[in-house]
Amino acid sequence: MEYWSVEDYKNFANKKIKKTKYRANKTSIDGHTFDSKKEADYYCQLKFRLQAKEINGFCLQPTFMLAPGLKYKADFIVFNSDNTYEVVDVKGVKTKEYIAKKKVFEDKYNMKIKEI
Repeated sequence: MEYWSVEDYKNFANKKIKKTKYRANKTSIDGHTFDSKKEADYYCQLKFRLQAKEINGFCLQPTFMLAPGLKYKADFIVFNSDNTYEVVDVKGVKTKEYIAKKKVFEDKYNMKIKEI
């Protein structure tokens, strides 16, 4: 039988990496924390597209009111060079909650969400 000291256990516990529900790893870039590496990578793509003047700009995590007490927070709005814009959500897993909010958003605002 093996016994650990309190110090040994603390060292062991601190080395464990906590797994997230959908296995996404939070990633920080430029002082912004993204829910996944995929979302952070898309942010970097948008920065390059902005520098290359392929887009006019973008906004992080815009919030839309769907109904009293019900909000939808997208990952990005991208403002295209042709003065159009698109609401973008970077998805790994489409939850039931997301699918329901997407339908309400698209019906209310008469827009499609671009999923990456």
